[in-house]
Amino acid sequence: MTGRVFRGLRAAGRNWTMSLGLLLLSGVALMALTASLLFPLSPYDMIGPPLQWPGQFDGAVLGTDALGRDIAAGIFYGARISLLVGFASVACALVFGVLIGAFAGYYGGWVDTVLMRVTELFQTIPQFMLAIVVVAILGASIGNTIVALAVVSWPAIARLVRGEFMVIRQRAYVQGCIVLGMSDLRIMFVQILPNAISGVTVMSTILIATAILMESALSFLGFGDPNVITWGTMIGMGRGNLRDAWYIITIPGLALLLTALALNLVGDGLNDLLNPRLRKRKAG
Repeated sequence: MTGRVFRGLRAAGRNWTMSLGLLLLSGVALMALTASLLFPLSPYDMIGPPLQWPGQFDGAVLGTDALGRDIAAGIFYGARISLLVGFASVACALVFGVLIGAFAGYYGGWVDTVLMRVTELFQTIPQFMLAIVVVAILGASIGNTIVALAVVSWPAIARLVRGEFMVIRQRAYVQGCIVLGMSDLRIMFVQILPNAISGVTVMSTILIATAILMESALSFLGFGDPNVITWGTMIGMGRGNLRDAWYIITIPGLALLLTALALNLVGDGLNDLLNPRLRKRKAG
């Protein structure tokens, strides 16, 4: 097991795209962890004159917004919310999506038909519109935003897991487990799921990036938690000063761009590592 992990880390080190993605993602995580240490005051506190450009005011390296709030503090505290919402919503979606996909792909028949019709029902509704409806009904808070993003994320996971289970269930070792009298749950989650997890892992990184972008869009439109600052909130607050102080929306916009890019690079790297056919094709 240790040797396999070591080989995986060594292969990841040779993949420059994955290394770059992990480096960027580590930087965002470090920002989130050190936000309280570097900026003990609330990011909503006014610390200086308004509309100070980056480098113009000593107390705010990245400048201040229209109310004199520190943009750097908002970026660091916003990293916390983005990572929390992204990872938590996709974790919830994984639990529900894997369960739905596993039962549909393993049992087939009417179970598959019912579960997939429910999944398709959710997929017919535009994701962002559904997220807005859920947040509008439940209320604007971090917890409700996580629920809303999990609701729109699980169908893609369910369909992927279903397809993997339908293929793997026909393999000889699974049929042997059935003949030996192994329970269905043990076959699904001990024998089949570990062999289907690579595709789910890659998709999860993409879904996390999507969830972070959707959370920012919700906050931009005023559906975010008013008690916390996010990158989307900062962009929304700076849109009135777009002409004379465009840095207010550019800086959090770059933070969003780099975070989404980092997650996509990590996803591409994981796909190279976990997909043996793709790895052989590139080697050839």
